[in-house]
Amino acid sequence: MRIGIDARFFGPKTGGGGIGRYVEELLRQIDHEHTNHEFVVFLRKENFHAFRPKSKHFKLVLADIPWYSIKEQLLMPRIFHREKLDLVHIPHWNVPLTLRIPFIVTIHDLILLHQTKSAHATTRGPLTYGIKYAGFRIVLDHAIKNSQHIIVPSHATKNDILDHFSVKEENLTVIYHGLTPLPKSAVNPRELGIVPPYFLYVGNSYPHKNLRMLIHTFAQFHQTQPTVQLVLAGKRDRFSNDIESEAKEFGLSPSALRFIDHPSDEELSSLYEHAALFIYPSLIEGFGIPPLEALSKGTPVAAARTSSIPEILAEHALYFEPNDTTKLLDIMHAALTHPTDLHLLANAGKTFIQRYSWKMAARQTLSVYNR
Repeated sequence: MRIGIDARFFGPKTGGGGIGRYVEELLRQIDHEHTNHEFVVFLRKENFHAFRPKSKHFKLVLADIPWYSIKEQLLMPRIFHREKLDLVHIPHWNVPLTLRIPFIVTIHDLILLHQTKSAHATTRGPLTYGIKYAGFRIVLDHAIKNSQHIIVPSHATKNDILDHFSVKEENLTVIYHGLTPLPKSAVNPRELGIVPPYFLYVGNSYPHKNLRMLIHTFAQFHQTQPTVQLVLAGKRDRFSNDIESEAKEFGLSPSALRFIDHPSDEELSSLYEHAALFIYPSLIEGFGIPPLEALSKGTPVAAARTSSIPEILAEHALYFEPNDTTKLLDIMHAALTHPTDLHLLANAGKTFIQRYSWKMAARQTLSVYNR
């Protein structure tokens, strides 16, 4: 077959975190597999030279079209059709409505579906957001109902799709993401203005990440443990600015709450390794790579018992209900008073997380193509 892969999200910096990482690792691993398929990979200017396949079965095509745009809807089908493809893999829900080539889609989560009419989940005004949300629903419905097959990263996302759409269960396949090893790091947290002990969160500051609850709980904790810091590592934007403002309302000083903007992999590695506790309070996740990265460094994980999180972490995390500040507060104290017990739990997770392999994910994805 001649298979197109829409890789415009390629790379976490260009594609924005998890989806960018997914596309990059999937392509790199498929490049190492023995297959007779021909692959046409569509990339943007920013990442066109980032992927250099070794296999002769790959062709790279420049498609510098912004995702979620009118141009995407109008131009991407023409670009796909020019390559005479038998199948297209769209690694996100943004499938062009006029695409007539058989396609497979990866649906990572239904987070936007669960945030209906929430103007707080966007930097757009309510009217603009309402129009964009209506467009999202149309495109999402089309992607799910017209795909040859749907790949999802967890049973939680699979069940969510089955609950909200009329789709046959056999048309969905769960393929877990892999875990990309973080490099060893010589970065000292003190170079970043961080003094252990500290608690760590890694990710964006969108409303579904539930950081307001985390800040509220830490503010209570900080009253009795003023030397402990909370570190939020991710992209600085309007949402993180809102969190910073709320932290001030809760009485947290700038020295108690530290933001690390766009940390490098070396900085992330060091932040995980030296943290007393990694906290993941999300209300909903399709998979969730950061807590697995924390476990890979032997760092204890506290996570919300919701959506895919217990499925992915199993018994290797300390759980709290997403609005239970009392339970999270107890875990925070335990991280300081019983660190050995928590690290034993985390170290046991180092073997467990080996099940998450990008090589396996690529092979399972190829099986879906073949099917």
